[in-house]
Amino acid sequence: MKTIGKVGLGIAVLAVCALSIHAVQDAPTDENFEKKLVNDYNVYALPLPEKMDFAGEPVPLNNPDIRERMDRELLVNTYWQSNGLLLFKRANKYFPQIEPLLKKYGLPDDFKYLAVAESGLEYTSSPAGASGIWHFMKGTGLEYGLEINDYVDERYNLEKATMVAAEYLKAAKNKFGSWTMAAAAYNAGSGGMNKQINRQKETSYYDLLLNDETSRYVFRILALKEIMTHPQQYGFNFREKDLYTNIPTFKVKVNTPVEDWAEWVKPYGINYKILKLHNPWLRDTFLKNSSGKEYFIEIPEKGYYN
Repeated sequence: MKTIGKVGLGIAVLAVCALSIHAVQDAPTDENFEKKLVNDYNVYALPLPEKMDFAGEPVPLNNPDIRERMDRELLVNTYWQSNGLLLFKRANKYFPQIEPLLKKYGLPDDFKYLAVAESGLEYTSSPAGASGIWHFMKGTGLEYGLEINDYVDERYNLEKATMVAAEYLKAAKNKFGSWTMAAAAYNAGSGGMNKQINRQKETSYYDLLLNDETSRYVFRILALKEIMTHPQQYGFNFREKDLYTNIPTFKVKVNTPVEDWAEWVKPYGINYKILKLHNPWLRDTFLKNSSGKEYFIEIPEKGYYN
């Protein structure tokens, strides 16, 4: 399970006279919004929060190394503005789906930001082959019972993938003793974390010297949590109508082969593209289902695409 990539961002201008980013103070009316869009572009140093935590576990911000690493991720993720706005837009669509699943499967709510760090809340596949919103490698998905073949890839099924992520993370928490270490193990693997614990005789994420990707990983999650919890404080301004919304669906049971999904969906008034948008775990234009396994297909309510 790998993150979507390392981000390098050059900050060309630093306003040393400011201690905080300039956020919109006026009510976000259309008039004020348009005025700020044109006139309000500044780059400032960011004050670190006095306290931060991940899943209730405190971040040792009194440690100068930890402060610098946290500062880096706040700057990188604040000033990657286009990506940040897209994350807010997608979060409005996907967090209402992810949050109850985290609760259902026993994970702290903060793990929704791990999903953001992994995939940017897109059904993507990384260069290494980690796929879905939770970015599982194929071997991990198969190990935890997901169906992955030419016709179905349940890494792209949000509920099933969230269930597997919960199983993995809860096992890692039991093994390493904290949710923070469990999050790090999600990136580096349990074997990789064990190796460094044994070599360095340390058990805290914040006291371990790790590879660059894993050493930044939890801080990136923390930065995303901080920014997405306080958008205007970090210069992100949007209206409700700017955000993406989830399309209501109903489920149709399928327990037979399907020769052609494009034909199968016609009675529901949608096309193959729309079927795939709501069922990204379907990987081909047909389904071989000789075993009679039950699948539940999400069909959008009428009136949203026409």
